[in-house]
Amino acid sequence: MRFLLRFVSIFGLFLGPLVGAESGQPNVLIILADDLGFADVGFNGGKIIATPNLDRLAATGVNLTDFRSCPMCSPTRAGLMTGRWPARFGLMRAVIPPWSRFGLPAAENTLAELLGAAGYGERVIMGKWHLGHAQRGFLPLANGFTRFYGHYNGAISYLTHERDGEVDWHENERTVRETGYATDLLGNAAARFVREAAAGQPWFLYVPFNAPHSPFEAKEQDLQKYPQLTGNHRTYAAMVDSLDQAIGRILAAVEARADAANTLVLFFSDNGGILNVGSSNVPYRGAKLTVYEGGTRVCAAMRWPAGGVVGGKRFDQRIGYIDVLPTVLAAAGAPAAENVDGLNFLPALRGTTPLPERPWFTYLHQSADAHASVHLRNWKLVAHGDFFPEQPATKPALELYDLTADPAEKSDLAARQPAIVARLHARLREFGTWQQAGVSAYNEGSAGFVPPKDWIVGGPPASPREATAPKAGKKKKASTPD
Repeated sequence: MRFLLRFVSIFGLFLGPLVGAESGQPNVLIILADDLGFADVGFNGGKIIATPNLDRLAATGVNLTDFRSCPMCSPTRAGLMTGRWPARFGLMRAVIPPWSRFGLPAAENTLAELLGAAGYGERVIMGKWHLGHAQRGFLPLANGFTRFYGHYNGAISYLTHERDGEVDWHENERTVRETGYATDLLGNAAARFVREAAAGQPWFLYVPFNAPHSPFEAKEQDLQKYPQLTGNHRTYAAMVDSLDQAIGRILAAVEARADAANTLVLFFSDNGGILNVGSSNVPYRGAKLTVYEGGTRVCAAMRWPAGGVVGGKRFDQRIGYIDVLPTVLAAAGAPAAENVDGLNFLPALRGTTPLPERPWFTYLHQSADAHASVHLRNWKLVAHGDFFPEQPATKPALELYDLTADPAEKSDLAARQPAIVARLHARLREFGTWQQAGVSAYNEGSAGFVPPKDWIVGGPPASPREATAPKAGKKKKASTPD
């Protein structure tokens, strides 16, 4: 069974009296952090790093306390863009490394395309793409965005903007060389876009920062704020501080606009933090590249005054990255395609309709070791090894946790609850049948790799263009990756 939901497409049914027709479609601003820990922000109890701008966003909006991402970069971005489990199109097991020939399949309808079809003329990405770069068909302008500023790969230098010795910094499909700290450049460009965007025309701005992902490089003025820390711990804190400053400039630009109240702002991290550099996922177990709570339960906040998403409240129900597309489309008065896996959580956020019961899947097979989990109600099954086949060559290791009683996943109840383990394992095996071939293990294909000059792929750069969005529920013609 596929856990797919159809969504009502009539704007007023979603928003009721909170947003009248005279308010129009909201502007949409999605800000993504990279490797930010759950408790690195003040609004989740962080005490070490100053995050006043993110804290204010949560204090004036809603703290999404049980928001889920994948345990690594590319899969979260893939699910955010499509509203579907990335396993369905080969983008869940690993991140896309520089040498990968795979990318976001052309058959997938993206949030940018669907918002374009709904009347959003400007659809801009400023930051880290990380959804494929081996073909121009994988790049942002081929997937519904009207402007791109940023980098294709992860882990670029904040100072030189290079990955593997070549400059990975682009305006649309043209490599640009400019000085400046990457976080500042992205924050300043995004704030400038918000200030200059025309009134009366809804826009979509997606800002996936590279910060605070490695390499660990910080500005001296930010390092000076954390004299009590040393090494990478100090650098990491400074990088998060700089990220918060950049987000503050973007939010200030939003708040200066006449349509500020009708701007939907969503912030979250693409996965949990890395503990050995000073990140904190307290009170949860694990970190990035694990399927425990610390790898997938991320800091998140949302604000939309005209939509009633205000007040500094907490929303404790389980939602996540695949829910972004249907929720944003509902806010825009547009239908999601029938094949999405995510759901519109606005009614639940407003307290009018509870979320339906559904399993939540996580999967990771970036190296030789495979890991997965499935949540249902209070139960979470964690699996390691050969867990998808009915008759595995090697018996998988299965753990069971009651997240209501044990959110830190300290007490494995698998031996005491074999029936629950069996039911959840059956769900996980079903999820495994959805898996499509795609991105391979991280190091596969790395031997002898030489990056393209300036990370220009597929011939000379194209001029900026409007991407043609398909109708909701329709498929674009699929292309086969190299």
